[in-house]
Amino acid sequence: MRLVKNKIELNGSGTVTLCPEEPEDMWHAYNLIRPGDLLRASAIRRVTTTQDTGSTSSARVHLTLEIRVKSLDFDPQSSQLHVSGQIVNETAHTKVGQHHTLDLELNRNFTLEKEIGSDGEGVGWDSIAVQMLKDAVDESGNRRAEAVAVVMQEGLAHICFIGQFQTILKQKVEMSVPRKRQGGGDHDKGMNKFFQVTLDTLVRQMEFNTSATSLSTNNETVRPVLLASPGFVAAGFQKYIQSVANTSMPALKRLLPSIVVVHSASGYLHSLAEVLQSPAVKTILADTKYARETRLMDDFLDQLRKETNKATYGPREVESAVDQGAVGRGGGVLIISNRLFRSQDVAERKRWVSLVDRVRDVEGGEVRVLSSDHESGRRLDGLGGVAALLTFPIVDDAGDEDDDDDSQ
Repeated sequence: MRLVKNKIELNGSGTVTLCPEEPEDMWHAYNLIRPGDLLRASAIRRVTTTQDTGSTSSARVHLTLEIRVKSLDFDPQSSQLHVSGQIVNETAHTKVGQHHTLDLELNRNFTLEKEIGSDGEGVGWDSIAVQMLKDAVDESGNRRAEAVAVVMQEGLAHICFIGQFQTILKQKVEMSVPRKRQGGGDHDKGMNKFFQVTLDTLVRQMEFNTSATSLSTNNETVRPVLLASPGFVAAGFQKYIQSVANTSMPALKRLLPSIVVVHSASGYLHSLAEVLQSPAVKTILADTKYARETRLMDDFLDQLRKETNKATYGPREVESAVDQGAVGRGGGVLIISNRLFRSQDVAERKRWVSLVDRVRDVEGGEVRVLSSDHESGRRLDGLGGVAALLTFPIVDDAGDEDDDDDSQ
């Protein structure tokens, strides 16, 4: 995401103009834009006019509209974001109060305004919104997927990009492959055709440079490519890529060192979680944001299993731990899902922003906001969306109350 203009005031109100450049930027926009915000972007609206004779005609006109956001609809697979609301600026073709849906597009600016209302309705650019903005803006212009995964079996492949904040299914390849029969070559021909289509799709989605000069002129680091399957399909696909690299497409030799073959239970998308837990994959992705979040959740769950009383989860339990000073300097970590900050309830959002600010700025603890579109974030959502690693053991107050009740 490119930051075009930043006019955030000291009191937390203000506007920013952004230009989404990558599909993942739509995910960032989805997290930044909240109901009640003002959103300005270009739009196409169908306008119907009535002639003096009574006949009508309609035409599509290009407008710049500003709406008060009511709802958002985000499709993570296609990275499409539709924002609906009521129009607040009058034009020759629209009236204030009419409903419209703005479709945000790549490489097209939009302006987002957050207000702080006197009645307390608007939260403005609070600390979480400002951090989300920093995460969204790619100052270096080099943000790319951290790894690519191809989860496959005979005739089926799912090509996924593992980004910093979400895992996206980029394309599904599905073909009919003849069954293997003794003395028949149809199966091998079918598999070669399947490998060819999958490789073409992979290269296209990665925007991999296959020109003859790329071997000597392109120094770009190639992202890890994980090939996963039951049986030997992934290994066969790796051999096919090696064969193509040695014959018709030498540029693929740059890709070969980045390929890792791992086992999966199936070629279906749900097997990706298993693939990412593989020790070989964990080693490769050790320095990525995804792996850091995974390790954090693994450490948390390990503390729970050992019953050390140095880990807790759930809204009431975590807030109680913070009140006791157990999520502070010396190892305290607040782990919170970004899903909680998408709440349409202003009071609910303020509750979690206040907790984050307290742990980070007052208690001196660490705050980690996990993406609910990664496996680690989904695990956290299953625990209520908020958890904490503690600096010292504490006993749950509710447990004490229950013990008191039993003794009476």
